[in-house]
Amino acid sequence: MIELQNVSCGYGGNPLFSQLSLELAPGSFHFLTGPSGAGKTTLLRLCYADLRAQSGQVLLFGRDAATLDRDAVAMTRRRIGVVHQDCQFLDHLPIAENIALPLTVADRASEAAGNLPELLAWVGLQAQANQLPPELSGGERQRAALARAVIISPDLIIADEPTGNVDWEMSQRLMTLLVELNRMGKTILIATHDLTMIRSMKAEISARVLRLKDGELQQAGSEL
Repeated sequence: MIELQNVSCGYGGNPLFSQLSLELAPGSFHFLTGPSGAGKTTLLRLCYADLRAQSGQVLLFGRDAATLDRDAVAMTRRRIGVVHQDCQFLDHLPIAENIALPLTVADRASEAAGNLPELLAWVGLQAQANQLPPELSGGERQRAALARAVIISPDLIIADEPTGNVDWEMSQRLMTLLVELNRMGKTILIATHDLTMIRSMKAEISARVLRLKDGELQQAGSEL
């Protein structure tokens, strides 16, 4: 599905990591952890074609990311749902319309009528459907961001610190939703610094825990 082979990437001549390899198999669940500044967000961006590797190869659904033109990148991203740490919305549109935007952009707006009510119920936002984004709490915004990421029924869901700005109870709720998606066959990649949350979820799902530190990606062991 997604494969990084001996990839190097950095900024301003300073490499964050080099010779890094990673494979995300269909239906797998991955946690990505590591210290601040280690390059977790950069690694995620490589996985959804928002950044190009300086060397090595990134394969997205079997295609070399370096060869994809703008249209091909857009088509590839329709198979990937992304939940950003700082989720942004169009503040003048109700949250239901914000969630439906990926379908609108993809000329699939007619699908929203059937999918949106069920999706709002799944994330528990039926009562907030007509509210504007500034009226939502942090947890509600994160659930809306997750709904927006999955409304196009992607094969892969990438979440960057999805629980970083919410309390423990809401963190658990968001993670439960992601586990449900994985059980539906979706591949999940979550970057997080919250080791407590990772420990709690390892009992719920068969997950691979990866640690990015000092430019190297290693599988974390039982110390977590």
